[in-house]
Amino acid sequence: MYRAPVGEIAFTLKHVAGLKPALDKGAFGELGEDVVDAVLEEAGRFATDEIAPLYKVGDEIGAQLKDGAVTTPPGWKALYRRWMDGGWNSLSAPEEHGGQALPTMVAVSVLEMWNSAAMAFGIGPTLTMGAVEALDKHASDALKEKYLGKLVSGEWMGTMNLTEPQAGSDLAALRTRAEPAGDGTYRIFGQKIFITYGEHDFTDNIVHLVLARLPDAPAGTRGISLFLVPKFLVGDDGSLGERNDVFCSGLEHKLGIHGSPTCTMIYGDGFQGQTPGAIGWLIGEENKGLACMFTMMNNARLAVGIQGVAIAETAYQKALAYANERRQGKAAGYSGQGMAPIVHHPDVQRNLLTMKTLTQAARAIAYSCAHAMDMARTRKGDEARHWQERANLLTPLAKAFPTDVGVEVSSLGVQIHGGMGFIEETGAAALYRDARIAPIYEGTNGIQAIDLVTRKLSLAGGEHVHAYIDELLEIVAGVRESNLAGFGATADRLDRALADLTEATHVLQAMLVDGRVEEALAGATPYLRLFSLAAGGAYLARGALAEGAEERISPCRFFAENLLGETAALRERVVDGGESLAAAARALVWA
Repeated sequence: MYRAPVGEIAFTLKHVAGLKPALDKGAFGELGEDVVDAVLEEAGRFATDEIAPLYKVGDEIGAQLKDGAVTTPPGWKALYRRWMDGGWNSLSAPEEHGGQALPTMVAVSVLEMWNSAAMAFGIGPTLTMGAVEALDKHASDALKEKYLGKLVSGEWMGTMNLTEPQAGSDLAALRTRAEPAGDGTYRIFGQKIFITYGEHDFTDNIVHLVLARLPDAPAGTRGISLFLVPKFLVGDDGSLGERNDVFCSGLEHKLGIHGSPTCTMIYGDGFQGQTPGAIGWLIGEENKGLACMFTMMNNARLAVGIQGVAIAETAYQKALAYANERRQGKAAGYSGQGMAPIVHHPDVQRNLLTMKTLTQAARAIAYSCAHAMDMARTRKGDEARHWQERANLLTPLAKAFPTDVGVEVSSLGVQIHGGMGFIEETGAAALYRDARIAPIYEGTNGIQAIDLVTRKLSLAGGEHVHAYIDELLEIVAGVRESNLAGFGATADRLDRALADLTEATHVLQAMLVDGRVEEALAGATPYLRLFSLAAGGAYLARGALAEGAEERISPCRFFAENLLGETAALRERVVDGGESLAAAARALVWA
């Protein structure tokens, strides 16, 4: 069973991603390491002792729908109540609305533990946290006063309603409509699909954030507005009133995360004999809804990246335990009696170390993105702009690479379990099933790669990405100057990887300047992995250089000498792969 790796999480936060230097400089007021450590320890206990034991029932029984109402797996409603009473929902929320205003870094590290223990449970509160930020930044004071307090506390949960049957990644095709009622409210009509926790029994009320079009809205994404639509209407005194005209018409039967209700939501259909039209309130300005929603989506993308880290961590723990228990064959280096535990076989060792170091690299990238978000929020002027650019650069990496790693590592976990990995009772397959959604939702990883290449490489006139690479090269110089024999060829391999990254970056920037956009897009996905492997390797080296962290040198060397060689092939795909892709792809197109 999962045990929260509190020490590993704390180390990555403090010594790799940058929390300790920020705390030492007073970046977060009076917050100190003692408070951070206490939060992590208690979160680790709760995840290990309270959430993880209920993972299996969530996977096997899942969420159930009857007569428009969803029942979550046995024990989950009470679990959520204990989680909420512990104040976990309010960690990073603004103090003026009852939050604790802790750094995003701390919030995402705790989020990792919830999702490692049970991803289907951890995903629900993630959307509430995003709704809090969207309302805090864009809603009217009246809406903030009525809704934020209970969303922050977790008494109510929030959702994000974007997708429709014909409008997945392309929101320009969105059809849900909003009609002004003449009293400051709107009537919402339409269908939304794939809505996570759109209906459940955790809370008395659910606050839906819904994208819709006004009657005179411009075509495309410029004509989308954002609305707040509660499940139950709320009185001026905060009490719950009549049921709104919104309901769940179906639950998706999914590959994984069975405990999480993924809902089809119907707005304005006259639920239970009501006058048709779900009552909603405009958030922000008319036709500016996408900008408001992206406040929520950027946080959600980092949170989904954290889910990838979380699944990878649990899969690694499960595989490591199995490899030490399962005995098969005689390993060359094993001197014990009888069959050797399979952990002694080099191929199993390689798989386990691949799992371990990919997870560590993904965690470092995600936490570093959170650090950039924190610094952008707390700094001013040019420094704030620098950190916002850094957060923008790292967000597509922090979403895509960890979620790819989650699938890769959980697949290796199945492999290490052998035939038993293909059998549900070991739990290895369940993690693989859970992991597979993360590269898809909140913007597929292909979309993240497109965003990285077409929008993020041009930050600061194209110079920010190169300044970041220079920072990574400084870490490599530290490895070389350390003269520690345990690093082996780590510095040389990191230099090669960063040279591959630099060349690929210059080539893509030149392609975009020359208008060769399709050719650049052909290399976007390999470029994102190249970027992530190089950055991840450098972050592992930073951790290995920390005082008293000698045990991190050998995993860092393994990553550099066994996994970083991939960057050369990825560079070739970025630089030279576009023409062959275009030529071969002609045969794929039917119309």
